[in-house]
Amino acid sequence: MVKIPLTVTGAEMLRAELHHLKTVERPNVIAAIAEARSHGDLSENAEYDAAKDRQSFIEGRIAELEAKLSNAQIINPALLDADGRCVFGATVELEDLSSGDIVTYQIVGDDEADIKLGKISVSSPIARALIGKSAGDVAEVAAPGGLRELEILDVKYV
Repeated sequence: MVKIPLTVTGAEMLRAELHHLKTVERPNVIAAIAEARSHGDLSENAEYDAAKDRQSFIEGRIAELEAKLSNAQIINPALLDADGRCVFGATVELEDLSSGDIVTYQIVGDDEADIKLGKISVSSPIARALIGKSAGDVAEVAAPGGLRELEILDVKYV
């Protein structure tokens, strides 16, 4: 099976969600189903149908998280030594050569990506253009608005 790259933080985030689903959400939905059952006729019971749908979603998400964690390749960026190259887990400071904007992104797994937090997916166009490059290199990214040139100012492993 394919290994799923995750940072240490991302793996902890998935473990916390899994724990919450198993210890809080699952018991709540079981109680909701029991409550809805006590109301009588199940064929016309919207509460029962909603609770069963919720249970199905929770069980599916639990299975998905367990599969991801069992196939995870957890990478600690602080332990990386990639000679200043952009790799999974690296934090990269970039300058957009057309606008002069400076941004900082960390390259993370698909489940961890959150652009608001400065975390981009390793499979995103920007990350794919950056992988293997070093500080001083220029990466060309095919963006919806056209080709963007990003100069790599710094690469850190934190």
